[in-house]
Amino acid sequence: METKNKKNNSAKGTVGFKSGKNRAMSGGPASSAKKNAKSSTAKRTETANEARFIRSRDILSTPEIMSPFETETKRNPRSASKKDTVKNFSSAENIDKYYDEIIDAAVTDILSPTLTGASKQKKTASNQAATSHKKAAAATKATAAKSTAAPEQPKKKSTAKSTSSPVTNAAAHAPISCARLAKVAGAKIKIIPLGGLNEVGKNMTAVEYGDDIIVIDCGIGFPNEDEMPGVDLVIPDITYLEANSSKIRGIVLTHGHEDHIGAIPYVLKTINPPIYGTRLTLGIIENKLAEHTLPSKPDLRCVKAGDTVRLGTSFAVEFIRVNHSIADACALAISTPLGVLLHTGDFKLDLTPIEGEMMDITRLGQLGAEGVLMLMCESTNAERPGYTPSEKKVGQSLEMIFTVNKDMRIVIATFSSNVHRVQQIIDISARHGRKVAVTGRSMLNIVRAATELGYMTIPDGVLIDIAEIKRYKPSEITLVTTGSQGEPMSALYRMAFSEHNQVTLGQYDLVVLSASAIPGNEKLVNRIVNELKKNGVKVINDAAVEVHVSGHACQEELKLMIGLTRPKYFLPIHGEYKHLAANRDLAVSMGIEERNVFISDIGKIVEIDEKGARFGGTVQSGVVLIDGYGVGDVGNIVLRDRKHLSQDGLIIVVAVVSEHSSLILSGPDIVSRGFVYVRESEELMDEVRMVAADALSGALDRSGSDWYEVKNRVRDDITKFIYSKTKRKPMILPIIMEV
Repeated sequence: METKNKKNNSAKGTVGFKSGKNRAMSGGPASSAKKNAKSSTAKRTETANEARFIRSRDILSTPEIMSPFETETKRNPRSASKKDTVKNFSSAENIDKYYDEIIDAAVTDILSPTLTGASKQKKTASNQAATSHKKAAAATKATAAKSTAAPEQPKKKSTAKSTSSPVTNAAAHAPISCARLAKVAGAKIKIIPLGGLNEVGKNMTAVEYGDDIIVIDCGIGFPNEDEMPGVDLVIPDITYLEANSSKIRGIVLTHGHEDHIGAIPYVLKTINPPIYGTRLTLGIIENKLAEHTLPSKPDLRCVKAGDTVRLGTSFAVEFIRVNHSIADACALAISTPLGVLLHTGDFKLDLTPIEGEMMDITRLGQLGAEGVLMLMCESTNAERPGYTPSEKKVGQSLEMIFTVNKDMRIVIATFSSNVHRVQQIIDISARHGRKVAVTGRSMLNIVRAATELGYMTIPDGVLIDIAEIKRYKPSEITLVTTGSQGEPMSALYRMAFSEHNQVTLGQYDLVVLSASAIPGNEKLVNRIVNELKKNGVKVINDAAVEVHVSGHACQEELKLMIGLTRPKYFLPIHGEYKHLAANRDLAVSMGIEERNVFISDIGKIVEIDEKGARFGGTVQSGVVLIDGYGVGDVGNIVLRDRKHLSQDGLIIVVAVVSEHSSLILSGPDIVSRGFVYVRESEELMDEVRMVAADALSGALDRSGSDWYEVKNRVRDDITKFIYSKTKRKPMILPIIMEV
């Protein structure tokens, strides 16, 4: 790899991407391998092996991680010439048949006998011997040819170069040697889930060995409205990471969904490790970080599927392509001194993906053959039998909807991060002669980032601003919006309740909910659907037409993942307990011993050493609540008060007392909020005022100016009286002023 824009290589070696201008690539270890190409065979082999890693130390001097805005062709010129090898299927039967072929191949691989260590060494030795004989024969032949050749004949240097290229390409998927990582005597691998277990969202896991820690994902969760009134977001408690910030070698991201990256702006306010992710993932993060003020500049480092990064002395992380409902999703193969940990991230097996490449099951099978110590496998759809349908099925359903509803304006609500879905909507709209307008802040941000990074292609003249839709007939417009989960104040929510500035929905509109409700959001979604139908809007959701497919693996795909990787230990992740338990049952059915399957919990450590795996204590964990700009300032006491106020209301008692005589100079006055309507309950309010006056006088006579005792007496007496009259307990707030 040749160095470009050498002047841009700072001493720190960080490749930021505030704009698309910073597009530096450096040779790093790869350039060292090129310089030593003429050295001895052993030295050349060692240098080539070193070039496979992007070492954390080497990044500081010669970064090999490019900006996410670098085009794929510039990054890897060979990729421009690669042909799409994904098969096209004309029917569902052919897809099912190909699934069966995939499984048969996987089963064959699983059942094939593996070489023992001795036989491997023997085979390696024989291969080396054969290679030596071939080299000797080739050298003899070359010498003879040289002695008989004409003097004017040129040497064929190009042939030597061309034969070396396939070796370099093959080395990219060569086994990662865990023996090359620093082994610490007595050290254990500690897997510490900080989120994503026994819940949906908030995914975050720390892996620790010796003095090195890596963090996998950094997501948000959504609050339970009943338990967390007024809370906007929920993020993991990272107290343990803050206490061990000097050990953190990096945050590695599987993909760009909010439940995997949404907490990064808040986490970076207290710790600032390097963040590794694919181009689209980092592009989405860049937009999020622009909305926050951080104490230091984020260290964002871009990788692609197939890259391996060296983090500290104990970890090497390989990014492996998987299919999901967002582009650039990866599984992670984490090499440690004790073995390989495989983290699937969110995945499914899509044989006809929109982006053109299916999950790298070949590499997963290779890792399984080499040996996987533990598989951390997602569990979201572990209760669903069969396979998850391809994303292209949604395109077929949308095509039918556009054809049948030619005279209506079509509004499609989907996840903003589902770039493939949005691309299909734009393509279908263009074929039907429609203009497309995008609304919703997150949708606008992701469409902009995906277009800049080349993950979306928008035909000229199709995309218009939301303010221009009134210039066109309803049949000429498609709206793509956020709000598929019924989020209050989302674009679709504002449309449904006639609060949107540019869009008013009515009987000539068709709303397509191209998403399924996340567990816990059903009430919010139903509320929007009801309001839309009250306004005469036609609504289509997944229950009526197949306008959504999951991005998560169902049972057969999970079994395929387990069968390909053949782990010794199994840790189900990403889901509520019922999902984790279903995934455990699948693992046991695939032959993993039940004692080697661990259903963990947030903060509960799973330890692995040479003696085995076990639970090993806990760390501080939980949730941090985000309310507006406040991070962590809303706790249990605040939530208790909010729930109290929301359930029973508030009564405020205001009185003025003389400082010298302890006599009541004014009041007490009673103010009620959320308890009763005062004008209809004047008699009750007069009685409360009398009780407050008696309590205040008695407390002043007995306690003097001990205002704490006075307020408690007033609060207790009013609470008892109101409960006896109404069987309700509003919050009582005495305000006593002394003059």
